[in-house]
Amino acid sequence: MTTRTTVALENIGPLVDGHHENPFEVLGPHEIVAAGRRALAVRAFLPDSAQAWVLDPRHSRPQPMRRIHPAGLFEAICPLMKDTPNHRYQLRVADERGTEKTMHDPYAFPPLLSDFDLHLLAEGTHWTSYHKLGAQLRTVDGIDGVNFAVWAPNATGVSIIGDFNDWSSRRHPMRKHIPSGIWELFVPGLAAGSLYKYQVRHRDQVFEKSDPYGFAAELPPRTASRVADLERHQWRDSQWMTSRHKNNALDAPLSMYEVHLGSWKRPGDDSSRWLNYRELAHQLVDYCRQMGYTHLELMPVSEHPFSGSWGYQTVGYFAVTSRYGSPEDFMYFVDHCHQNGIGVILDWVPAHFPRDAHGLRLFDGTHLYEHSDPRQGEHPDWGTLIFNYGRNEVRNFLLANALFWLDKYHIDGLRVDAVASMIYLDYSRGPGQWIPNEFGGRENLSAISFLKEFNEQSHLQHPGVLTIAEESTAWTGVSRPTYLGGLGFSLKWNMGWMNDTLRYMRHEPVHRKYHHDELTFSLIYAFTENFVLPFSHDEVVHGKGSLLDQVPGDLWQKFANLRLLYGYMFGHPGKKLLFMGCDFGQWNEWSHDTSLQWDLLQWSSHQGLQKYVSDLNQLYRREPALHEVDFDYHGFEWIDCHNYEQSTLAFVRRAKNPQDFLIVACNFTPVPRTMHRLGVPELCWYEEINNSDSTYYGGSNLGNGPGRMAEELPWDGRRFSIPITLPPLATVIMKPRR
Repeated sequence: MTTRTTVALENIGPLVDGHHENPFEVLGPHEIVAAGRRALAVRAFLPDSAQAWVLDPRHSRPQPMRRIHPAGLFEAICPLMKDTPNHRYQLRVADERGTEKTMHDPYAFPPLLSDFDLHLLAEGTHWTSYHKLGAQLRTVDGIDGVNFAVWAPNATGVSIIGDFNDWSSRRHPMRKHIPSGIWELFVPGLAAGSLYKYQVRHRDQVFEKSDPYGFAAELPPRTASRVADLERHQWRDSQWMTSRHKNNALDAPLSMYEVHLGSWKRPGDDSSRWLNYRELAHQLVDYCRQMGYTHLELMPVSEHPFSGSWGYQTVGYFAVTSRYGSPEDFMYFVDHCHQNGIGVILDWVPAHFPRDAHGLRLFDGTHLYEHSDPRQGEHPDWGTLIFNYGRNEVRNFLLANALFWLDKYHIDGLRVDAVASMIYLDYSRGPGQWIPNEFGGRENLSAISFLKEFNEQSHLQHPGVLTIAEESTAWTGVSRPTYLGGLGFSLKWNMGWMNDTLRYMRHEPVHRKYHHDELTFSLIYAFTENFVLPFSHDEVVHGKGSLLDQVPGDLWQKFANLRLLYGYMFGHPGKKLLFMGCDFGQWNEWSHDTSLQWDLLQWSSHQGLQKYVSDLNQLYRREPALHEVDFDYHGFEWIDCHNYEQSTLAFVRRAKNPQDFLIVACNFTPVPRTMHRLGVPELCWYEEINNSDSTYYGGSNLGNGPGRMAEELPWDGRRFSIPITLPPLATVIMKPRR
């Protein structure tokens, strides 16, 4: 039953039932004609309220509202507000206990999304959609609040629920923009820190969803989004940002330290507590500077419900995980890194997302972000869902997310996870389990187009950033420009080099001569891409053990093997990446639940390995020959790649100035090679500038100090040569002194 009112009866039912696509048709101020005169009907849906009044700023006396529906729909007929915005009035509401609250009426405010915004979002080209969707702090005619906007085109009703409305879906139903399918509502009086979700209705189904564009979230396992102010931090990294293009250049030294923030280090007084972003900022920067790393690469910091996914099953794509603090805390982290000359690269996961009920899965009751056909929409390996890259709004969501991190958090690069799973329709699928593309092929044309657009927009809008692909196949042109037919990434992980090298190093030295090609094969394709040489977290999990544990031999040989491996890695063409713990010889396989074994550094063997990696980084940064020409054959020459019987390698690395070069020689057996002759480019003195067998690093101290004089004795196809001592299981680096 309803009391007589000017609102159409057919509009009241959908509002009360929670599936009205435009509650503004009923609620808020409406001009009417009453008793032959124009007036203003103010209506408010106030469930659980006993009384309500309209407070007109022009009159001191409140205007009582009549209950026109027992569910809590109130109305007051007021004089028309001339020359005053309708949203200037307020509502005073009293509950059954007589407690009163005064508030602005959300349904008195106009929509804040423009037609142009809606057009760009539908077109998939709203690169700054993170300024429009989600929970945006706004001030409208001097009234502060939050504008909520969410894409849910197939929903029959969407409401904002939160700690500000007792999590009631009846208080703040949203308006649907047609045909875009975006729901919007400005809620005056809200501030940063408010918790919220969207209650989404699809026919008879009701879901509670976190905000896809939410900037912050509750600490898992709680799942509400949190209103956040991303403009509070005062950035002080202008010097870094101005020169970033030089620090990230392809001819610059890039030595990346891959870190999982939750397990890098735990506070000494509480091993169950995580360090927060601000604590990590100072401790990680100090460590990176001590060790000589140029960049931090962080495993995903976007919000994820399951810690065991290490961040790779993301729900909050726009939210830094609350495990370690707030968005402002993470900005402080990045800022502090930049002020100390350390770049920050984030792992980014556009390949898939988890099935968690509060996330993107069946967001509006339909397959919105994912494909409906499981042959396209479900990932067989990880039990996750695959984005529908052919849908404009989904592409826009992901592209804007990438640009968001580069913009709002000053991130220096994005490493894209699992690219191979994106570009192949038959990835991990057997016959009949995948759908060919329109030309009958196995390439995911929509994903390929998306990746190209991601790279184009990232480099166009944020010059100097890095985009890095984890791509494990022989796809051509991953790190080549899109105008040449490539995918457009800056760099690509060299998974082939990593797999071949570790397979070789796991062999007992006596057997290595039968596998010599596992070392030399990488140079056949080393310059087909801009490669990174990665020893990442994937190499020390799932039963593989730590790197120190994977290499053979007794204790001395294990450490010698690891120093040899790193020396070979830093001599080989390609940028460098090393996972935390590998640089000081962690014994345990990495676990996300515990800290690294920092106590091992009480032992000289671990100290020696750490000193060696630190010195390698310093040498790598200091010597142009080791980093300037990584992606062109002019930067590399074999001296001897055929000595499989003795399991040795030797090669030249050259800088852009071809007269600036180094000799790198490796002995992959525990047998010292004395009077080991190498052909060299020039007749001059060759100083030994680094030797992994030094006692300083825990070695046996065989070597060539202070150096060797070349002789006019042809060797290895060269006119000149030097006799050197190759220590056991060691890498030696020599520099010409003229």
